Amino acid sequence: MRKWWCWLKAVWSGRKPESHERRRALALIAAIDAGGVPLNPARVNDIARGLGLEVSRKAPVESTIARIRRALDFKASGGDDQNPPA
Repeated sequence: MRKWWCWLKAVWSGRKPESHERRRALALIAAIDAGGVPLNPARVNDIARGLGLEVSRKAPVESTIARIRRALDFKASGGDDQNPPA
């Protein structure tokens, strides 16, 4: 019921509903900003891939998190979902 209500509010307000991938990325960044440390690099990589980023399994978690931050900033400023930043 809550999903339906959020979708309906988004339709009435004229904006797209926030994607599940974006909510996961925002939650990850909020946890990191609150002092948390991501313990599972695979989870961070999965979140990045959900945002459309290509991530190597060998990429450092810190660089992947920086790329997620850039992708969130890019989309918040009205960037194109089809062409996320590198």
